[in-house]
Amino acid sequence: MDYIEIRIHSASEEKREILTSLLAEEQFEGFAETEDELLAYIQINNYLREKVEQICAQFEVNFTEKRIPDQNWNAEWEKNFEPVLIAGKCYIRAPFHTSRSDYPFEIIIEPRMSFGTAHNETTAMMIEMMMQMDFRGKKVLDMGCGTGILAILACKMGASEVDAIDNNSWAFNNAMDNIKKNSAYAVTVKMGDIDAAGSGYNILLANINRNVLLCHIHGYSKRIQKGELLMSGFYEEDLTMIRQAAESSTFVLDRYIIKNRWVTARFIK
Repeated sequence: MDYIEIRIHSASEEKREILTSLLAEEQFEGFAETEDELLAYIQINNYLREKVEQICAQFEVNFTEKRIPDQNWNAEWEKNFEPVLIAGKCYIRAPFHTSRSDYPFEIIIEPRMSFGTAHNETTAMMIEMMMQMDFRGKKVLDMGCGTGILAILACKMGASEVDAIDNNSWAFNNAMDNIKKNSAYAVTVKMGDIDAAGSGYNILLANINRNVLLCHIHGYSKRIQKGELLMSGFYEEDLTMIRQAAESSTFVLDRYIIKNRWVTARFIK
């Protein structure tokens, strides 16, 4: 399948985060950043130029587009993928980057067009907050797992069992590859939605978006008898709504962090 690459020019960091979220809702599957551009990728059959024009006009930014043949899309994606260090502890790199043994956790992510490389603010915040949690011997669910990065980290932090679920076939295949690259043997990747999950989880990770979180918080609660829910993918102004929905499902807000209007929140049940 051929892809369309769009390049959004001269967008601020805050605008890039919002643009990434809006484009993801329009079926864009991968994102990367250069010093002054946001790159986004979508299968050509799903591309609607009018939608992109509307989104870019809303934020007063311009974009260019080009078609990428199927055999070349991964090379284009790789050219703009750089290693990321989170909280001074978690080093995320591609297979073609040099390994670093001087950090407690190293994660190898094949830079395909799946959400979750820690270049996105919400993924980085999820990892930052995970660094403050105890995963040893825990049963973990990663909903909307994307590349599988959070599930892999949970495994590396000592989780005994991790289910990673996504309803996107690209994400499913990418996560499967990344699990192997990281020898994350405690992780099981499944394709589907919340109905594909089991029960009795101690920790549930969900870095998705506001509407999906609101729709499934009750389902998350049913799968945690006693434990922690870590969520991101929504804005500061949505926190009250998310909190109310979580509290109605017997969760209690423990703490949250905000960066560039994005929120990551930890709830306890």
